[in-house]
Amino acid sequence: MDSSPSTSILILLTEDLLLKIFSLLPDDSDRKSFRSTCKTFYRVDAIRRTHIRVLRPEFLPSLLHKLPRVDSLDLSVCPRIDDSAVSFLLSAAAPIWVRRIKRLNLSRCSGLRFRGLEALAVNCKNLESVDISYCSGFVDLEAAALSRSAELKELNLNKCLNISDVGLAKIAVGCPKLEKLSLKWCFDITDIGVELLSKKCARLKHLDISYLKVTSESLRWISGMDRLEILEMVGCGLVDDMGLHYIGEGCPSLKVLDISRCDKLSSSALSSVIRGHNSLLQLHASHCFPELPMTVVHQLKDLAKLKVLTIDGSRVSDAALKIISENCRCLAEIRLGKSKVRDEGIMQLVSGCVNLKALNLTCCSDLTDQAILTIADSCRDLISLKLECCNLLSERSLNFLGSLCVLLQEIDLTDCSGVNDIGLKYLSKCSELASLKLGLCTNISDNGLYYVASNCLKIRDLDLYRCSEIGDDGLAALSHGCKKLQKLIFSYCGLVTDIGMEYLSSLEELSDLEMRCLPNITGSGLRNLATGCRKLSQLDVKNCKNIDDSGFWALAYYSRNLQQINFSGCAISDVGLCMVMGNLTRLQDAKLVDLTNVSVNGLELALRASCARLKKVKLLASLRRLLSTEIIVTLETRGCKIRWD
Repeated sequence: MDSSPSTSILILLTEDLLLKIFSLLPDDSDRKSFRSTCKTFYRVDAIRRTHIRVLRPEFLPSLLHKLPRVDSLDLSVCPRIDDSAVSFLLSAAAPIWVRRIKRLNLSRCSGLRFRGLEALAVNCKNLESVDISYCSGFVDLEAAALSRSAELKELNLNKCLNISDVGLAKIAVGCPKLEKLSLKWCFDITDIGVELLSKKCARLKHLDISYLKVTSESLRWISGMDRLEILEMVGCGLVDDMGLHYIGEGCPSLKVLDISRCDKLSSSALSSVIRGHNSLLQLHASHCFPELPMTVVHQLKDLAKLKVLTIDGSRVSDAALKIISENCRCLAEIRLGKSKVRDEGIMQLVSGCVNLKALNLTCCSDLTDQAILTIADSCRDLISLKLECCNLLSERSLNFLGSLCVLLQEIDLTDCSGVNDIGLKYLSKCSELASLKLGLCTNISDNGLYYVASNCLKIRDLDLYRCSEIGDDGLAALSHGCKKLQKLIFSYCGLVTDIGMEYLSSLEELSDLEMRCLPNITGSGLRNLATGCRKLSQLDVKNCKNIDDSGFWALAYYSRNLQQINFSGCAISDVGLCMVMGNLTRLQDAKLVDLTNVSVNGLELALRASCARLKKVKLLASLRRLLSTEIIVTLETRGCKIRWD
């Protein structure tokens, strides 16, 4: 063994060279293969890794001991993180990791409360970034616990619905070094909280107040933040023109502004912001105006450095696009979804904005092949193109794109009735494609999928929703060509049988699968899938009525990584459901509606078996009075959100 060529080569590779090789690996699966090769490669990975995502907290102390450079910890997919788990972790590993952890993701850790958060804040003295988004049970007490992290620079409170001005005040006073704060959907925060924030957190560079019930008074205080570079205020329906005038006169460092869905604003208010900030790099103003005002368009002349412009939902004239083309030459991305643009306008736009890398033309149904030809010819570096519901496009458009836009990585052709197999043959020349959406394209068949699978080997995300002519042969082609596929949707593809599922079982990277209403799939097909696709984390088999318990038993045994399931309308029994809910130790989200073969007692037993892990569950509303009060209270106490359908 020592004298083999491979061993000799490894001896010649220094640690620096191995680190360089490791740094060039493009994705997680490649890095995992690297570290699994030998002890030398594993050691190189351990030296370089700074971030880990933990599924089971009991393994964390030993992992942190083996990975000495880890300073970023993601516990968001850990189903059993609560105060007692935190206490165990701190006692077991405190000397090792509390001194070096800087980033902590606790999103959806709904079982955590004040004591656990306070312990983390006090012991992890170097914490710079914390994410507690979607912890809807958190109140001001938990916010007070976080305020103990005096070194905090980034904090995500998205959808912490019960944190109010009092909690925000605690954070503002205790964390004066904050540079990034997201308060999206924190409905109890008002102008009072924003005022105190502006006074205490002078270092803020990024603030998100989207969907808050704040008024223009908040923007008056925000305008005094001299270091603020990014302001997101989507859906702030109480803000009027005066608020934007404040922003126009203040925030001297502003680079990114998002006022989408702020429907009380006029064109003059937006113009005042542009006048005051001619160095804006991104401007997002979707669904603000029925038609993009020409006064704003003319003002865009001042934004010579603008790179991203979002104006979805506003009618945009050809003249407006011409002005944008002539003056915003640095644009790399423009979003014009539902803007009713025409061929002439798009041709004017791309004639000047030749550096576009992302273009969203969703629901621009008047566009024809001529517009796509001009886009493909002018924007050769295009990476992302969204053409959903552009029904006048034919295979000619895909020919242009396949021939000229060879760097294309993402394309959305959902509900484009002109897409057919020949078009996919042309498009398959885009060998860099990673995301392809073909939902509701009823004119494509297995032949078209064969072309894609033969040439687009990097595809990770594929949507075939209601592509009724796709069957087992198409899935066979995918299984041979698209080995990196991670997300697949083929709901309502009624021709698919258990044979197709056997083909899919060879896709080892598959993690997200939606396959609703497939009458020809049985327990045998699901068993094959579970046996081969061990990385499945999300599975939707809603209304696959011919899958029996044998398929679900296989899931319970093999698919231990499942975190989200939808079994609604399936033929699973009491025993099958209890087996699945009890064995899937990482399960957090379950949709269990219309299970006709499951009794109330069977459902209750299944919920008891998984109540320590569940964060969301969907049940029939009629069961609310049939299930015991004890199980409902237990679920809610543990932070599980019950949706009664």
